[in-house]
Amino acid sequence: MANLTNFSTHKQEYDIFLSFRGEDTRNKFVSHLYEALCNAGFYTFIDNNLQKGEIVSKQLFKTIKMSKISIVVLSENYASSTWCLDELDYILKRKKKGQFVLPVFYEVEPSEVRKQEQKFGDNLSKHAEKFKDKVQNWKAALNKVGRLSGCHYKGGSETKFIREIIEEISKFKIMGKLLYVAKYPVGVDSRAKDVESLVDIKSDYVHMVGIHGLGGIGKTTIAKAVYNKIVGNFERSCFLANVRENSRTDDDTIKLQEKILSKILQNQHLKVNNVSEGINVIKERLRSKRVLLVLDDVDKSKQIENLLAKHDWLVSGSRVIITTRDEHLLIALGKVCTTYKVKKLDNHEALDLFSQYAFHKVKPDEEYSKLTNQALYYAKGLPLALEIIGSNLCGETKPVWESTLRKYEKYPDERINEILEVSYDGLGENEKNIFLDISCFFKGRSKDFVENILDKCNLYPKSGIQILVHKSLITIDQYGKLSMHDLIQQMGMEIVRQESPNIPRKRSRLCNYKDALQFLLGNTGSEEIRGIMLYSPTLKQVRLHPEAFKMMENLIFLMVDNVEISEALTYLPSGLRLLEWPKYPFNFPSNYCPQQLVALEMRGSCIRLEKIFKQEDLYENIKSINLSECEFIRKLPGFRAPNLETLNLGGCVNLTEVHDNIGLLDKLEYWELGFCKKLEILPSKLNLKSLWNLNLHGCKRLKKFPQIHPEMKCLILYLGDTRISKLPSSLKYLTRGLIGLHLNDVQNLDLSFAQYGFKSLTYLDLSSFDGNMVDLYIWLRPDYLPVLATLLLYFQTSESH
Repeated sequence: MANLTNFSTHKQEYDIFLSFRGEDTRNKFVSHLYEALCNAGFYTFIDNNLQKGEIVSKQLFKTIKMSKISIVVLSENYASSTWCLDELDYILKRKKKGQFVLPVFYEVEPSEVRKQEQKFGDNLSKHAEKFKDKVQNWKAALNKVGRLSGCHYKGGSETKFIREIIEEISKFKIMGKLLYVAKYPVGVDSRAKDVESLVDIKSDYVHMVGIHGLGGIGKTTIAKAVYNKIVGNFERSCFLANVRENSRTDDDTIKLQEKILSKILQNQHLKVNNVSEGINVIKERLRSKRVLLVLDDVDKSKQIENLLAKHDWLVSGSRVIITTRDEHLLIALGKVCTTYKVKKLDNHEALDLFSQYAFHKVKPDEEYSKLTNQALYYAKGLPLALEIIGSNLCGETKPVWESTLRKYEKYPDERINEILEVSYDGLGENEKNIFLDISCFFKGRSKDFVENILDKCNLYPKSGIQILVHKSLITIDQYGKLSMHDLIQQMGMEIVRQESPNIPRKRSRLCNYKDALQFLLGNTGSEEIRGIMLYSPTLKQVRLHPEAFKMMENLIFLMVDNVEISEALTYLPSGLRLLEWPKYPFNFPSNYCPQQLVALEMRGSCIRLEKIFKQEDLYENIKSINLSECEFIRKLPGFRAPNLETLNLGGCVNLTEVHDNIGLLDKLEYWELGFCKKLEILPSKLNLKSLWNLNLHGCKRLKKFPQIHPEMKCLILYLGDTRISKLPSSLKYLTRGLIGLHLNDVQNLDLSFAQYGFKSLTYLDLSSFDGNMVDLYIWLRPDYLPVLATLLLYFQTSESH
């Protein structure tokens, strides 16, 4: 039998802790109960030492803590023992942490315990003087345990009564109230506490909590941990695992419905004929019970409906926990559902978990430290990956570690990929294409930029990207950039590679440098490829055939960087939506028609704009142009691009003139002309209703600023280091729209425009001011600039003010 003397050798949890008054029941009822529990397979703790003293041993408290269930045998003289009362007080504290407590009222009435009547009251009175600081706690504990549902022995066959206790405890086990959580539950407790606070078991209303996140992040593990902690607070409970896998057909769904009924109704096997009937049976049979229900791995709203209907029938105090990869399912449930997104493990947690699997200890062997860091970098805090990789490498030599980690860089582990691909498999064709495009080409890019491009590919990206976010396949950071876990990205790339593992030209996308280069050098063309990314890790000279892109009519993304070609291309597909090739050393092919182009990114290239965009043509698709630092651009022609939003010509040192028609692009938002040192002529009038940023800094020959159209609403204006000394009177239209104004290093600045006052100006740069001091001090009055937050001002004499 287990006892306190050998406690320290037992690191395993006990199933049951027995609390009892020895002089009442040790040698009869409790000894028989203990024997029956052991025979039934329950690992039970009983204190076989005679209790000495009045203070419960710390070891005994540890034993209670390590037990899953406490049986409290409340007999006539139970309250005469301060030891028993301290045990009871601690047991009820553990109940709040999820421990199941079963009171056994042995020849006493529950009301005697609850109200401290008969000997319970007499014994507490005897303790009052010596233990006055504890008596109130003991009274509260007796009151609480007296209110719990338990087993009541009033006489008769003790054998039969003990059998009833065994059945009650067995129900607890059969109902699955205590679940195996994880071999190494690193990081689980902190996340389970967060979810537990959202569950809020103290409140009486019906509440649902949805745990969401990408596959392998630990949603189910956390749900199990929460379930174990709170299950003791409910009359009935059910943890329904793998709902997605187990509800593919109506027959599968019926089995799930029957499983809920069986668990909640404690083995009353009810048969259900069809799904609709099952919904009603669940409502009718469970509506009187305070239940805890966990629906694990849900991927469709219909699954929730088939198992809960509208969930408005649940009894007050009931709780439902749902785990899913799809946040949208939870949002659709409305205010009744609070959501919790599972975060990846931090660096310390990841190291701990990986080390447990790889080395069976919390830190790696020193000689494996560098390789361990490589594995952690690859897994990026995903528990699934840390577990699988750690297990794979456990006990292996350093050369095997090195080889395995190199392989993972190219080919993901199949078990990891299989779990991650579940989210991809649940997408529609449209969303699959968006996901693969982002995985291969657009991770780290602006969401707006990607939406603009994919919209012109007829992929409906606004809704599609949101679906990917809800399914935890991608995220959007605080700067509006698309991101995804590296293993999710690798999974997407592997899906594309598997389209044709050995023949790159038969794939839909090429983003691996070696595969893309091999394909292009072969000059075979391809009708399948929609995108090519040729990013060389170092500057590389490549002899591409001039017609390398000739037989690629379905190519819509072409992204090249750090690659130099020796001969000009004579053909580009006219269906390109994105063309990105910084420092392209030639002009475009004369037969190239860019009408389909959405984004042109060719910083530092040798192209001439008049050869690309012709004034007589319409370019409705183009949204973004980056031709910064292109030395061969001398004039910006008046091409028609009604949807152009971004125009970057910064650093085009030979640009001298901008055509008047550019001033009519009413969707232009961002216009960069900084350090165009020879620029002299701008459009005579800016009718740019959407423009919010105009940079002319460093345009040293620019003397005149255009008139501003009355409909221009908002602007940050950079005019530093120009020869503009006077701003037009039409600037008055921006009295409530001018947010930032940079006039640093402007000589002989005329401040007459300041008379209008600028109510929204928050940033003003007047560094090296060289104008009229009186006008300046008038302008800086608070009523002229009421929200100014930043002012940079110093004079050419270097005197600071």
